[in-house]
Amino acid sequence: MTVWLRGDHLVRHRGPLARRPDEPLLCIEAESFARKLPYHPHKLTLVFAAMRQFRDAVRAAGRTVHYRQVETFADGLAAHFDAHPGDHLVTTAPQADGARERIESLVADAGGSVEFVPDERFLCSPAQFDAWASEGRYRHEEFYRFMRRETGYLMDGDDPVGGEWNYDDRNRETPPEGWTPAAPPTFEYDETVHETADWVTETFGGGYEVPPYGGDWADPEAFDWPVTRRQAVRALDHFVTHRLADFGPYQDAMRADSWAMSHSLLSTSLNLGLLAPDEVIERAIAAYEDGAAPLNSVEGFVRQVLGWREFLRHVYRREMPDLAMANQLDADEPLPELYWTGDTEMACLSDVVDGVRERGYSHHIERLMILANFGLVYGVEPAQLNRWFHAGYVDAFHWVTTPNVVEMGLYGAGVFATKPYASSANYVDRMSDYCSGCPYYKTKTTGEGACPFNALYWDFLDRNEGELRSNHRMGLMYSHVDDKDDREWRGIRERADEIRAMAREGEL
Repeated sequence: MTVWLRGDHLVRHRGPLARRPDEPLLCIEAESFARKLPYHPHKLTLVFAAMRQFRDAVRAAGRTVHYRQVETFADGLAAHFDAHPGDHLVTTAPQADGARERIESLVADAGGSVEFVPDERFLCSPAQFDAWASEGRYRHEEFYRFMRRETGYLMDGDDPVGGEWNYDDRNRETPPEGWTPAAPPTFEYDETVHETADWVTETFGGGYEVPPYGGDWADPEAFDWPVTRRQAVRALDHFVTHRLADFGPYQDAMRADSWAMSHSLLSTSLNLGLLAPDEVIERAIAAYEDGAAPLNSVEGFVRQVLGWREFLRHVYRREMPDLAMANQLDADEPLPELYWTGDTEMACLSDVVDGVRERGYSHHIERLMILANFGLVYGVEPAQLNRWFHAGYVDAFHWVTTPNVVEMGLYGAGVFATKPYASSANYVDRMSDYCSGCPYYKTKTTGEGACPFNALYWDFLDRNEGELRSNHRMGLMYSHVDDKDDREWRGIRERADEIRAMAREGEL
């Protein structure tokens, strides 16, 4: 018997590796993973470096590791079973049935057998979620409260600590003048990581060697992600000590001079298995109990990990494969090239895209209310934007991006989003400092220089009226739609058409 851990399951202190201390470990490093789709060079460096560091740490602890560096997973499995005929593999269950079936087929073709065990990078089991979801439509808020009760996190008996389930009304502030967030942590890397980064550049051309991706993605100096368990724990310590207190009130704010704000930057470590969700939640709660962080900040962070992350994992598991191609609004515009190049005069969109190009990251409100919001009102086909997110982010895996982008961002499936998150320039102006330095006018809807978000927002409501007007959460928006006369609508539609033409020509 052999424990097989895939590249995003680098867990030693729990799971199959911990439960089977006498069994060898198999890891397969397949180049085809990096060739199938374009990936940010930092994502490739992160995954391959973390795998190699994990291999070395497990070997140093005295365990046998079979590490296969091959072209495809099929090649790696064939090599393993050639060396160990008839071996039985134990591995964590993937997030969707389709992936499970592919793994079973690959192992069987190679001459072995495979057993799937629970994925202990998560707190809610499939059985738990399925029992909760048996009553009908998914509601994140209800699931989050369910998980609070199930785990006892931030609970006082049957009631939430502090008397409220969430503190959203305290977590939508903009930073005062002169506020400066704590700097993100930095890490010293050994030769293995540097060699991996060089190998990624040489082998995959930086990940973007053909148009429209361009060859200048990624700033090598901007790579600062944990690639070992020790570094991940240090990142958690840094967040709880220096940024958690400010995280809550400013979690939805955007500033051009701060790409990280006070966000945790722990998503890569959680998604690779270097950190466990319960340990990060419990560290945050301990900070509240010690008086080091306010309840609104801690609850907001717990909501992201205990609520949203767990929720998305199971929605993906239950709704695939249909979710990946869902498109209930029939959006059919191709993804504008500016998502790849950053070439636009729109200050918000240009800055966020440039940040993704440089470091493979932007925080959640930039993802939802800049990148996805523009794609939504522009009319981008959901699958195309999902592919871009999957390619662009260091923390992206299909189970994360698909429900976040297709459903939450582009309202593509209608499985849990109760309304589309569409907005005009008003939201961007309220939550950021982008508009003050932008050549587009935030207050203009039509005419030369009018902010593209404005005309596209109204055009979105107009062209999707048949689908959206009956939604009770859209009543206020459609009351404003009804206030506009024919002359205004002509100007809006003309400006929306002009914006799309400019985007297609690379002139936006």
